[in-house]
Amino acid sequence: MNIKNVTVIGAGTMGNGIAHIFAQSGYEVTLVDVSREALDKAIATITNNLARQVKKGTITEADQKSTLARIKTDTQLVASVLIADFVVEAATERYDLKKQIFQTLDANASEGVILATNTSSISVTELAATTSRPSHVIGMHFFNPVPVMKLVEVIRGLATTDEVYATVKELSEKLGKTPVEVNDSPGFVSNRILMPMINEAIYCVMEGVAKPEDIDTVMKLGMAHPMGPLALADFIGLDVCLAIMNVLHDGLGDTKYRACPLLKKMVAAGRLGKKSAEGFYKYV
Repeated sequence: MNIKNVTVIGAGTMGNGIAHIFAQSGYEVTLVDVSREALDKAIATITNNLARQVKKGTITEADQKSTLARIKTDTQLVASVLIADFVVEAATERYDLKKQIFQTLDANASEGVILATNTSSISVTELAATTSRPSHVIGMHFFNPVPVMKLVEVIRGLATTDEVYATVKELSEKLGKTPVEVNDSPGFVSNRILMPMINEAIYCVMEGVAKPEDIDTVMKLGMAHPMGPLALADFIGLDVCLAIMNVLHDGLGDTKYRACPLLKKMVAAGRLGKKSAEGFYKYV
């Protein structure tokens, strides 16, 4: 498949990062969001991140300009999908919203176009089943920050063909990423292992085992983690952590995936981590 034009849906943290790496790798990118403000913010973020790369010497100023020139923005999903050779959905982690988007994609994307989702926990098989092309739906789970993190979990739905998987694997490698094949299961590999660890760290806070900074220090210095689990939870967003824990609990049915009551309380109180300026730590 000859992929030249890529549509990325969702201009948030993951979406703008995905648009960044596709454009930097030479693809023409249309970044779509319902909010013009979100699109403008995304372009500003990409511009700043590219400037950091120039400063570090990893790209040239010419690379920066050409990358930005390959990104256009649009608030109209249908129009942007009509010209797409490949689509990556990176909208908010809500099944109802993703279902609506995938049905729109299915109705408007050309025959043979692969529809990828950046979901971190929602079943790829279930999303695929809402379309008439389940064989061409696949998970492409990037990690934050997308321009830096090398891993991509490539998640096969029940109907995903070998050809589609091979195309996405090759595409991931062209983006400078390391693809890992994962079958569709709640939380995939990354979040099935990571989120229970974060959840247990939150239990340690709730039970007074240690302070958040001390728990993070133990994991950084004792386990060689680059970031402690509570700081990471703040970075991910505590609401996202809770949503994934709920998916694990509902999908696997084991009480070990029950979300910590403190996590639920913090989300209910609007203490979502870095994006709300307060979680386990405060952010000015």
